Amino acid sequence: MTGTVAEPAVTRYDPSRPPLATRIAAGLATPGGIVWVLLVALLVAVVVYNPQLAAPEQFLRLIARMAPVAIVAVGQYFVLVSGEFDLSMGAVIGVQVVLAGTLIGDDPSRILPVVLLMFAVAIVVGLVNGLVTTLLRVPGFITTLGTMLILSGLTFYATGGSAGQNPAEEFRVLGRSGLELPILGYLPWAVVVLVVVVAAAAWLVRRPFGRLLLLSGDNPRVAHLAGSPVWWLQTRAYLLSALAATVAAILLVGYAGVHPSVGSGYEFTAITACVIGGVVLGGGRGWLLSAVAGALVLESLFTLLNFVGVAATWRPTVQGAIILVAMAVTVLRTIRRRRPPAAEVPPRSEPGAGEGAPAPATAPQQPRGT
Repeated sequence: MTGTVAEPAVTRYDPSRPPLATRIAAGLATPGGIVWVLLVALLVAVVVYNPQLAAPEQFLRLIARMAPVAIVAVGQYFVLVSGEFDLSMGAVIGVQVVLAGTLIGDDPSRILPVVLLMFAVAIVVGLVNGLVTTLLRVPGFITTLGTMLILSGLTFYATGGSAGQNPAEEFRVLGRSGLELPILGYLPWAVVVLVVVVAAAAWLVRRPFGRLLLLSGDNPRVAHLAGSPVWWLQTRAYLLSALAATVAAILLVGYAGVHPSVGSGYEFTAITACVIGGVVLGGGRGWLLSAVAGALVLESLFTLLNFVGVAATWRPTVQGAIILVAMAVTVLRTIRRRRPPAAEVPPRSEPGAGEGAPAPATAPQQPRGT
């Protein structure tokens, strides 16, 4: 009597997961995780140099001053993971600040129509950047550089390069006022706006749009084969970038006033923040929350340098060095990914050797790049 031998069951998926501490340690070891450790260390150092910031109210005021940079980094994140750059964000901020100061004036009744106009301008700028980059196949770096020059030129022509009138106080409330709460004592509106923007962006990242956008930055052909129009994905990324710059401009009017140079350099600050947060230049990889943490790290670093007496003129130098290092790392990663693996050479048999004769031993080959 022959019996059937039961084959062992093959488990295709192991539901067991590593312990939480192990997963946290593995996450912190990544570029997107290290930034959080760096952020905590910098904030502790800032509080040590200025103990007044340990109070919840003063600490939240510090975060409120960082909020515009973090919001701009959120917009830049969407463009970077799609494989492009947006160099027009600072110019968009300058245009929106001047529009608010010029059109609102002292009349609070103009706030709503002017805000709607500001967001309409952002949509137009985002569409121009996206469509020129995707449909006309102009590199995003060149497209947004041209947009930046056009907007900056129009802004300085309209203002003559001088400061303008601050809009009504009802408009500036988001950037300079807050809520009185029982425990925190004071919660700036800028922090509330930052939380809302980050929450909305995180929701978008987890939607199909966010996942396909990352895919388009990593491999546009695969994204196209997946049934997603890459040109529309990247255009929406530029739209989100321009909208984020507009929100940052509304906050900046609150405490920076109206001047055509208010948004100067914010595009490079946003790129640097995303790079610190582990976003890969070239697209396809990066965590949104780590990009926000990168913005906070950058602003905390400059705050600490200010406390220890380092001149603020070093800020562009630091940002440039960070971008150069990030570009070098990205290029090295690209070279390693494209390098083909070393081919294994099959052993040859000696002439005249029989079919079962062993092949002569060959020296092991050294892999490339070692």
